[in-house]
Parts: sequence; structure tokens; C-alpha cells
Amino acid sequence: MTTPTQSTPLAGQAPTQASTPASATARTAPGNTAPGNTEDRAVKRRRVLDILDAAGRDSLLLTTNTALTWYLDGSRVHISLAGDPIAALLVDRDGDHLVTFNNEAGRIAAEELPGGVSLHTVPWHGQLHAAAAGLAVDGDPLVEAAVTAELRAARQELLPAEAARYAELSADATAAMTDVLTAATPETTEFQLVSDLAARIVAVGAEPLVLLCNGASRSDFRHPLATHSPIGRRAMAVVCARRNGLVANVTRWVAFDAGTPQELDAEARIAAVEADIFRATVPGARLNGIFAEIKLAYARHGFGEDQWTLHHQGGPAGYAGRDPRVTAEVTDTVVLNQPFTWNPSGPGVKIEDTVLLTDSGVRVLTTDERWPTTDVDGRRRPLTLRP
Repeated sequence: MTTPTQSTPLAGQAPTQASTPASATARTAPGNTAPGNTEDRAVKRRRVLDILDAAGRDSLLLTTNTALTWYLDGSRVHISLAGDPIAALLVDRDGDHLVTFNNEAGRIAAEELPGGVSLHTVPWHGQLHAAAAGLAVDGDPLVEAAVTAELRAARQELLPAEAARYAELSADATAAMTDVLTAATPETTEFQLVSDLAARIVAVGAEPLVLLCNGASRSDFRHPLATHSPIGRRAMAVVCARRNGLVANVTRWVAFDAGTPQELDAEARIAAVEADIFRATVPGARLNGIFAEIKLAYARHGFGEDQWTLHHQGGPAGYAGRDPRVTAEVTDTVVLNQPFTWNPSGPGVKIEDTVLLTDSGVRVLTTDERWPTTDVDGRRRPLTLRP
């Protein structure tokens, strides 16, 4: 990332020269691909200009974290993980114009601003979106909500540097999961387990957006927020980790006995459901068509026709945990180099990994050679860890 020429004020603020930025690698784990790739950003700008051409408009206002981090190629535009972005971006025919609050501008300029993006400020109490919209020639830019599907399509295909960053994040998240579950005991509490997982995720420069854990007494819950209960003989852990805008999702199980015949059978059957989903995830397929196959797969493998109604099934991934969740109404067409996280589940079982659809098929990104696996339809899939 390079220095903008100047930080341009809005709403009467005095102009200030942007500070010299830190290297993009300063917030990237050693050996990882840095964000802010010039070639990838040029492709993304072309994609957005194509959206403007199709709409007959000259500017677009980006305001969500998903859109901003994608377009800026990994810039961090949040403070609170639960809050709105602290920046908005106007894309027009002349360039890219990022607006942020005056108390955020120094860090944004020094650490997050890609080359070629002009930086503007408003007072910390100002109206961020209105100020950014006011930069449009006519003061009335196209808004994200008007082109939701088009922006989602623009994000579908990961570009080379994005794909490299995603693979690195996925490997880091999975290694953290292996470390934590290998060290767990039946006496480990759910809160202890997810706090250890959070620490390892933060240590590799990522943000733990979702942390879930259910011990043996809570295995019926499919979105189990942690409690102070010991995990007991068997537990599930889930993490959704974000770094440079991309979100990697992974679920793993640990058990301290051999497992019951019913559990082992259900684990094999849910992996078979996932294998059917992977086979349906091909270029040109429509998401609602894959959703129809998911419903059939549950029945085919003994989970019943209504199992899909008891939890969401996942979908495309990338700059959102799911982009979007697949339903019968979502008709997006699958493309090469698109990431996915499918998460079929049943009573006491779930399987979830982040994958990339390549020209040689589905490639699993969330892998760790230390984790036990078995062959399912020609692909190594995770077993329950039994330390």
C-alpha cells in the first residue's frame, strides 16, 4: 500500500498531509501474502465500472464491510467487530474516494489506504455516508442495495493474490483448531476452549468473528455459544476467522473415547452428504439447484427429508461468512475460483470446511496434516480427533 497524495478534508476541516504508511506486511503473518495487490485492485475497479455501465450511472457508494474490504483488497475499515465500518467509499469514473472520520484518518492513511485512493475526512460526529455521497458529481450515487446481486457476482471469483491469502488464513485457522483440541481434556470448559482458540486466531493477525463450542451435554445445539460447562467425553468447536477481509470457516470434533456405533455411523453419513454437495458444486451450476441436491442428499443418507430445515446449509464464502446462505430463492451461478463453505449437519454431527472450486475440482483450504482423516469420494475428510 502506498501513500495518498493528501488527506482532503470535508465539512470545514483543515487539510493535513497523510503520514507515511507502514508496509502492508506489518500486519501480515510471516510468509503470508500481503493485501493491497495492485493488479487485483485494477480488476476489481473494472468490475465495478462494468456495474456502473450496465446501470447507466457514474458513481457507486460502498458502505458495508464486505464490499469495502473486497474492493480495497483487504483494508481494515472497522473498529468494533459488531459495529458499522468507519469509512465509506465513492467509486466514480475519475477514481476512488475514501471518506473516514477525522480520528481514524491517521491510521487509515498510514496502514490501510491502497495506492490511487484519495482520502477525505469528516468530523468524528459527522455524517459519513452523506459526506461520501456528496463527492458524487450529481450528489446522488448508486447505492449498494440497488446492485446487491451484481456486487456479489463481482466478488465470486477470487483473484490470484486473494486466493493465496485465503489459503494461508485457512491453514492458520485450522492449525489453531488442531492445537487447541489436541490440548483439550474432558475437564476443559467450553469457555476455556474457545478462549484458547481466540488467542491463537488473534496471534496470527486474524479476528475471531464466530466461536462456538458444545460439550457432550449440549450436542443437540447447532449454534452453541460457549458456557462454563466441561466439554466431557465429546465436543464440537467452530471458528470463523477473518483476516484482510476474508473469512475462513471450520468445524472440528474431539472425543475422549472410541465413540458409539450410532455416532460413528452418523459421522460417516454426514460426510457422504457433504460429498454429494461437493459433486454438485461445479461451474455453471445454480445455487438453488445445489440446494435441491442438498435436500435429496439428506434423505439419501438416512437423515430424513426435513433435516435441511433444522439448520442453514452454508454457501459461497470469501468476504462474508456466507455470501450468501444458499436457499431455494438464490439463483447465482457458480464460477471457477469461487470459495464455498458448506456445513451439512444432523443430530450430534456436523462437517464444515472452507474450499475453493478450481479447474481440477473442489480444493479444501482448511487442512492440517496433523489432523486424522479418511477418504470420502476420493478426498481426505476430517475424522473426530481422539487424543
